[in-house]
Amino acid sequence: MRGASTGIVYGGLKYQARCIADVKADTDHTSFLAGTLSLKEENEVHLIRLSPPGSELVCEGLFYHPNEIWDLKSCPFNPRIFSTVYTSGETYGASVWQIPELNSQSNAPQLEHLISLNEHSFKIKCVLWWPSGKHDKLISIDEGNLFLWSIDTSNKMAKVISQESVGMLHNLSGGAWDPHDRNAVAGICDSSLEFWDLRTMKKTSSIEQAHARDVDYNPKKQHLLVTAEDVSGIRLWDLRRPKCPVKELPGHAHWTWAVRHNPEYDELILSAGTDSTVNLWLAHPPGANDSMSESPVDSPKRPKDSLLNSYTDYEDSVYGLAWSTREPSVFASLSYDGRVGNLFNNLMMILS
Repeated sequence: MRGASTGIVYGGLKYQARCIADVKADTDHTSFLAGTLSLKEENEVHLIRLSPPGSELVCEGLFYHPNEIWDLKSCPFNPRIFSTVYTSGETYGASVWQIPELNSQSNAPQLEHLISLNEHSFKIKCVLWWPSGKHDKLISIDEGNLFLWSIDTSNKMAKVISQESVGMLHNLSGGAWDPHDRNAVAGICDSSLEFWDLRTMKKTSSIEQAHARDVDYNPKKQHLLVTAEDVSGIRLWDLRRPKCPVKELPGHAHWTWAVRHNPEYDELILSAGTDSTVNLWLAHPPGANDSMSESPVDSPKRPKDSLLNSYTDYEDSVYGLAWSTREPSVFASLSYDGRVGNLFNNLMMILS
């Protein structure tokens, strides 16, 4: 079905926004965090939950944040902790925060500031948590450097363990931490994807001319990842054969800004972009025999990939995407005008 509705809409964000994250560590609720991007007003972080019947998105907490939020990530092992990258004028910063204990009141405006990541001298792009369990390390990426931090949130301490620069002629814009290997990270560097070993902070390999705006590892299978193509679609890659993508799936009319694998059903992928569209793909990952071929052309024996749905009822660019880990049939999207859309899919029907 094409041109489908985004389903339930949350209208509580008053300002423009780009960032939404699944609260992975909340095993009792289907929850998301969204942060605003207002230049003049006091910004906010909203804790949004799907009601038990699945019919409504409700605000469980509204917390004031001092600056414009350009990146927001939820801690994968503590539902009350999250990180933000923010800006105030020409100044960029990154911090780790804790949500106060929720009581009977719906609004609790005071976030607890735990840690500042203060060693950056370039514009900060993102903070990465290792997605596969409890870990006392964080990664932060600015335009020129990759930092590995040791953090202790209980004692409000953070220390740089190591740092690697990409040089003055190159520019980092984002990255992803390999869920299968806590020592491996991918970074978007100019038109390339570059990969580092965190034990040595040395580059191990690269994919030239990837032209990616976002990257996400396959959560179920090693060596596989997906990128949001700079122009109009997504690409699937096998890192054992990096010369060309395993699959290329065009489907956006303008820049693709975000891409996310489903946490449970890795063949389901979401993409979103400045064409005010969210696409839901059924893209089968390559098998063992597929990885031996350098050809990007699909074999007739492979399952057919398809664009399952295009959700087009947005009025602005869509920059934020998040699948629910607790309920993998649910995802949330965030458009620049502050609209949060939430959809429930019948995955069994799709995957049968």
